[in-house]
Amino acid sequence: MAFQRVRAFEIIFLIGALTISSAIVSGQQQKPRYDLLLKGGHVIDPANHIDRVMDVAVADSKIAAVQPDIPSADAGKVVNVQGLYVTPGLIDIHVHIGYGGAPDNWYSPSARSHIPPFGMPPDLMFNSGVTTVVDAGSSGAATFLREKEMVMDHARIRVLAFLNIVADGMNGGLEQTVDQMNPKLCAETIEKYRDLVVGVKTAHYWTGKPWDGEHQPWTAVDRAEECARMANVPVMVDFWPRPPLRSYAELILKKMRPGDIHTHVFAQQFPIIMPNGKLNPIMEEARKRGVIFDVGHGGGSFWFRNAVPAVEQGFLPDSISTDLHMESMTWKAISMVNVMSKFLAMGVPLETVVRESTVNPAHEIHRPELGTLSVGRGADIAVLQELHGKYSYADDGYARLDGNVELIARMTVRAGRIVFDPSGLSMVEWQKARKQYFTPPTEGAHRPSTADDYPR
Repeated sequence: MAFQRVRAFEIIFLIGALTISSAIVSGQQQKPRYDLLLKGGHVIDPANHIDRVMDVAVADSKIAAVQPDIPSADAGKVVNVQGLYVTPGLIDIHVHIGYGGAPDNWYSPSARSHIPPFGMPPDLMFNSGVTTVVDAGSSGAATFLREKEMVMDHARIRVLAFLNIVADGMNGGLEQTVDQMNPKLCAETIEKYRDLVVGVKTAHYWTGKPWDGEHQPWTAVDRAEECARMANVPVMVDFWPRPPLRSYAELILKKMRPGDIHTHVFAQQFPIIMPNGKLNPIMEEARKRGVIFDVGHGGGSFWFRNAVPAVEQGFLPDSISTDLHMESMTWKAISMVNVMSKFLAMGVPLETVVRESTVNPAHEIHRPELGTLSVGRGADIAVLQELHGKYSYADDGYARLDGNVELIARMTVRAGRIVFDPSGLSMVEWQKARKQYFTPPTEGAHRPSTADDYPR
């Protein structure tokens, strides 16, 4: 009898265990394979030679699949992106963040410099499909930690930096002080923060005053290159020619190394277009040497009279960047998609414009894991729309270019989270929302009434 009771207990225990096991397995099977599915969009991923309608699936903050006709039932959140373009998150390698190099006490009569802070809050750039930005030399070796702790460490967008060869950085009143240009200190700082610093920046050096014992024509460029060689990183050069002692041709044909980046390439001061309207042959010669040409639009570095003839003659920039700061964001560069739209209006194909805004800048800053929708990479995604109609664009010389196309950002995904979706592309129509959306939170509760739980 006791034996029968023991056997009965064992059978009941076994049935219970099997039931629990079955429930666990069932629960696992019910969990969606993907967290997010972008369905029916035209994927442009130049890094993987994709330019066709595909679905993009995300799981655990990474790209999980890029293929046609992924079943909607496999995803927890499905977003219909038919008629839109799905690209890797855009990369803007020339912006200015935080104080933009201005001193903390800029407003004080005793301040060394009185330039107000003009850097951008970096997360604002999500509204252009941008998921990675690179600060272009706002800080140097002595000021980088402030920029890191004040801005970079708190941004949701990925923020990297070019370190200014001037230890004090930009706009602090020491930009022309040669003693501040210490290659060894610069290289040591890059090594310490190698996960964040992608190169060296030189800019704004001695643009008009007579040369003197301290200020020689090539001091800033030479010292930036010395730091870059020690740290094994590229130099980004912002430059004002002063021939014959400091010519543009000598910069791009002798001073710059393969992999160095010439930003502001279409600025007014560069002899890109010769008096006869032809492209200056030194441009292609420099490109063959490996010099990289970046847009760096900004508030004073982009002229259609240089850009349009160059593009018409087949000379395209290697990368598109904005040089966004508080001045240029208002009505000149405005945004990454605005600058991209200017090149579309010049007749550059969309696939090329996307290439110059994703995989190209990723390789220029030696971050090949960025700018791609490769499976296993971080899920940084831009959803863009190309509009057709009558549109006009301004340059920094107050001239206008008329066109018939405009690019806008409809949604941005950063590390698998939807961080920008102004038109509710990923959202359910409010009257069809789940019950929890219609339930006001109780007093003291922190959970908001939401239509879904997808991370944003």
